[in-house]
Amino acid sequence: MLDLLLAGLGVLLALAFTGALVYLYVQDVTQEKHAVLRNFPLVGHLRYFFESLGEYFRQYFFLGDREEMPFDRATRSWVYRMAKNEGGIIGFGSTYRIHQAGALIFVNAPFPVLEEEQLPTPAVVVGEGYCRTPFVCRSLVNISAMSFGAISRPAVRALSRGAAAAGCWLDTGEGGLSPYHLESSCDIIFQIGTAKYGVRDEHGELSEVRLRELAANATVRAFEIKLSQGAKPGKGGVLPGNKVTPEIAGIRGIAEGRDSMSPNRHRDIANIDELLDKVEQVREVTGKPVGIKTAIGGDRFMLELTAAVARRGLQAAPDFLTIDGGEGGSGAAPQALADHMALAIDEALPLIVDALLASGLKERIRIIAAGQLVTPARVAWALSVGADFVNTARGFMFSLGCIQALRCHTNTCPTGVTTHDPRLQRGLVVEDKAARVASYCRNMNKEVAMIAHSCGLRHARELRREHVRIVQPSGQSVALDALHPYPVRAT
Repeated sequence: MLDLLLAGLGVLLALAFTGALVYLYVQDVTQEKHAVLRNFPLVGHLRYFFESLGEYFRQYFFLGDREEMPFDRATRSWVYRMAKNEGGIIGFGSTYRIHQAGALIFVNAPFPVLEEEQLPTPAVVVGEGYCRTPFVCRSLVNISAMSFGAISRPAVRALSRGAAAAGCWLDTGEGGLSPYHLESSCDIIFQIGTAKYGVRDEHGELSEVRLRELAANATVRAFEIKLSQGAKPGKGGVLPGNKVTPEIAGIRGIAEGRDSMSPNRHRDIANIDELLDKVEQVREVTGKPVGIKTAIGGDRFMLELTAAVARRGLQAAPDFLTIDGGEGGSGAAPQALADHMALAIDEALPLIVDALLASGLKERIRIIAAGQLVTPARVAWALSVGADFVNTARGFMFSLGCIQALRCHTNTCPTGVTTHDPRLQRGLVVEDKAARVASYCRNMNKEVAMIAHSCGLRHARELRREHVRIVQPSGQSVALDALHPYPVRAT
């Protein structure tokens, strides 16, 4: 009799356990907050369990919060909190290595700006006086180039909706303009890559007809001619064939399932004058601001650019320059180029700004900085150097739920950000992630302003080099304006 009761109890316990698993499975696949659980029901809980114990495991066995690459856990956790509106408050002091070479220290004012004295960050107009439809830009932080193809359909939709809600722009990347970019009517910067996807004619050349069609869309605010990007200067865009779906192939005008390899440069641009010719052509056809995106390896590019503008006149200048540091890159790239090609943004940005200041072009050409600028301190540094705006791709990828799995090029992204597998895309719930994109952008702008107010400034655009100090290998800090003195304007 006892054996029968024990057997029955065992059966009941087994049924209860099975029922609990079924319930949890259904709950995981139907909830909309966590991509990992939607894509990996039941077993996905192990990630959150180990993550909850991560502090203790890392303390004794694994890397610390400031040791992971390319973004450490402390940085990623900060982005996640900002995206979830959980606040940037910490306890028991910072883990930021304030004595390490390269550390940023902002010069706090003894009498910071009172709340009633603070001003909204002023908008900046791009292309005013040089094109028919200038672009009024309000957000300091904007979404960097990530093409539809490199990232998924739900990722583009979430970024588009989030950008519209936060009031920032969304750069299309070189993959062309998709319906998902447009569905929220957010501000769009259309990127013209070396393959000219989305603006090419039947021969693969730049199509003025297609340019006019794009420019007729009011949400397309500006055009960006891409020379190179930080991840792979000297190499065109790479989209592995396993990510070239029929839809993406149709938008780009390429063969389905085959590697999409853009030329390593524009075939019709071989020097600075041809580049400026193209800038003027696109601006005349579209009536909208036209800029250039590039990574740089030294001062030659800017010396030639400023000299050409001085010779041709201000109307020949690009309306903005997007400078990508060598540490940039959200997608597939050869490691040899990703690791060793182009100057980091910390060196490139002062060089670019100084060249424009010395030539008197700083007010004519707006500067957008990019390259691992995912925290408010790094954005404030870029503004202090002289940037007008900051672009980030990976910061917004984290806001979408990216866990730095380093699978962007494999089509197996576990959070649905960079995959075209419908099963994995299901984890990225557009409505939820769009709200996180918007929150991350708003909180970035808010905390950059907070840094400025602590420096005694009314708004973030008043940040200058004298407000930042950089820690040297000796452990002592040096003012940024001593490391990079403002140049004397050439006469």
